[in-house]
Amino acid sequence: MNQSLKNDMTAIVNASLAAVLPDEAVARALADYKPAKGGRTILVAAGKAAWQMAKAAVDVLGSVDAGIVVTKYDHVKAPIAGVECCEAGHPVPDGNSFAATKKAVELVSGLTQKDTVLFLLSGGGSALFELPLIPGEELQDVTRQLLASGADITEMNTIRKRLSGVKGGKFAEKCAPARVFSIVLSDILGDPLDMIASGPAYPDSSTCADALAIAKKYDLKLSAEAEALLHEETPKELDNVTTQINGSVRELCAAAAAKCKELGYEPVMLTDQLTCEAREAGSFLASIIKSHAGDGKKLAFIAGGETVVHLTGKGLGGRNQELALAAAPGIAGLNAAVFSFGSDGTDGPTDAAGGYVDGDSLAALAAEGLDVFEVLKDNDAYHALAKIDGLIMTGPTGTNVNDAALALIG
Repeated sequence: MNQSLKNDMTAIVNASLAAVLPDEAVARALADYKPAKGGRTILVAAGKAAWQMAKAAVDVLGSVDAGIVVTKYDHVKAPIAGVECCEAGHPVPDGNSFAATKKAVELVSGLTQKDTVLFLLSGGGSALFELPLIPGEELQDVTRQLLASGADITEMNTIRKRLSGVKGGKFAEKCAPARVFSIVLSDILGDPLDMIASGPAYPDSSTCADALAIAKKYDLKLSAEAEALLHEETPKELDNVTTQINGSVRELCAAAAAKCKELGYEPVMLTDQLTCEAREAGSFLASIIKSHAGDGKKLAFIAGGETVVHLTGKGLGGRNQELALAAAPGIAGLNAAVFSFGSDGTDGPTDAAGGYVDGDSLAALAAEGLDVFEVLKDNDAYHALAKIDGLIMTGPTGTNVNDAALALIG
């Protein structure tokens, strides 16, 4: 393993994540917040960064009248005064998702025009913040079908909005006549507010026709009840909501570029809207390295976004791990590295944030008796990278603004 490049990777990951933690952004958003005289402030936070955002909000405001956090398992770090903290399933919603969301809806029921719902939203909210209009088991099955088909996040959310009692602006409707002040940490490219966590407090731009086309495209197996819901339109106007975006993948990439420059690399920003297959992205970054390996200077190519994985095997991994592993054959023997990480600190159903490979990785994998292409076919990047010390481990970060992938030439 190229320890110098790996040390640079660690420094870049840490600096990038530090730049997109929600604490300061939430504090800035609330600097001028003043509840209406005689009104209450109810805090509802949903998503992978919900605990961190809620903690920052309560620190700024001093207290809230009532509140609830709905976040991923193992993401609650400590109690927050006046706020109930709940953990639930992701990326597939579970019974705890439904129970916690029901509590949130009860919390905002019966409010007045003087009251404010402080709604803190981050990626992962689509699974975590859910009150299904169909049996929970069927909603879980539909989510699994979409994940396995390779549907992108926008397509998934277009379907899930129509099967939900809180998505697609429906939560904001339940808060009325109270006003909703929504602070959003974006995990979707281009920051479409109606798609982040399926837009519980934002008018829906997708249509029934969109949802039906997606169901047909992926040949979704739906009950008659679910099929009927795809024909029901979502709210197109909400007059009680103010929204502020809190962070995005663009900031993550900019921070990575700044750290690369500090380490002596010449950073090249490729895109902040990467959306292809994970293994194709890895192969592409390897091809860029091969084109520039003889340039005689340190280069860093940066791509932010969210790739997809088609499940063909039964192994363990995630899109960032697959991306990195797929680059290993292309950079074998070169003074170069490719790594990719999720800003939330978790990649797929694993405890790793992503994966790292360099010019020595292919030989190291072969020494372990592993063939990269067979590993990818079985979607088992996690176990392969673990054997060559190629997992990026950050633990839950408290933020979630997509992924960053980098190709370094030493």
